[in-house]
Amino acid sequence: QIQLVESGGGLVQAGGSLRLSCAASARTFSSYVVTWFRQAPGKEREFVAGIRWSGGTTYYADSAKGRFTISLDNAKNTVYLHLNSLKPEDTAVYYCAARRSIVIDTTTATRYPYWGQGTQVTVSS
Repeated sequence: QIQLVESGGGLVQAGGSLRLSCAASARTFSSYVVTWFRQAPGKEREFVAGIRWSGGTTYYADSAKGRFTISLDNAKNTVYLHLNSLKPEDTAVYYCAARRSIVIDTTTATRYPYWGQGTQVTVSS
């Protein structure tokens, strides 16, 4: 059983930055992909970024390219999402999710069986 615990959300002004963390518990993540999704009030959950644990290949949604960076720390079993140049429209609950896969082959939330509880990011204008 994999457990994911997010942290690092908060209230920030437009143009500011945050670093979200997703601490993962498992014997090994070498065959997993870990992703970040977000869900704003009244909207569907949307893919933000993903990383392949083995090799570190990354993939970003268009809305995240150039502003967000996903990274991982193998020693800490933690995946990070660095949020820069934040905009009010980035306000959402951010979730990390994982699935067993050697490639980032889907951005569909329902294909990910493991989820954290989410962390709120609020960007004020």
